[in-house]
Amino acid sequence: MAKTQLGVVEIPRNSNKGKDVEKYLSSIGLGGGYAWCMSFVYWCVEQAAKEYRTANPLYRTGGVLMQWNQRQNLKASKPMAGDIFIMDFGKGTGHCGFVTKVEGSYIFTIEGNTNSAGSRDGDGVYERKRLISSCKGFLRVGT
Repeated sequence: MAKTQLGVVEIPRNSNKGKDVEKYLSSIGLGGGYAWCMSFVYWCVEQAAKEYRTANPLYRTGGVLMQWNQRQNLKASKPMAGDIFIMDFGKGTGHCGFVTKVEGSYIFTIEGNTNSAGSRDGDGVYERKRLISSCKGFLRVGT
């Protein structure tokens, strides 16, 4: 599901708005203008859950660290493809996305609200490469 969203960008750029961005945000009950990496993840999992006629296992929130704290039963310390990575930047700020591949000490990802430089508050949906050690942990939703 996340792969189908590659190339989505904010309109206007750096606004946390746009038709697709607002679709992600509305899945958690918010309008445009908010940071949206977690709502992107929630929306993708929600679409997959509908397709498989099952409940979305994620907590309905746009807060990365709130998701982490609310889903103890999904936590994993070592990443696998399909996991959600969680990053913690302190003072309540975080970032997240999907792990697509694990290679050595790196994860390859698809993430929303980032950019080509890997910002936690970017302008679109991108593929990235990140150090596993930069992550707080992982949530496993598809076992």
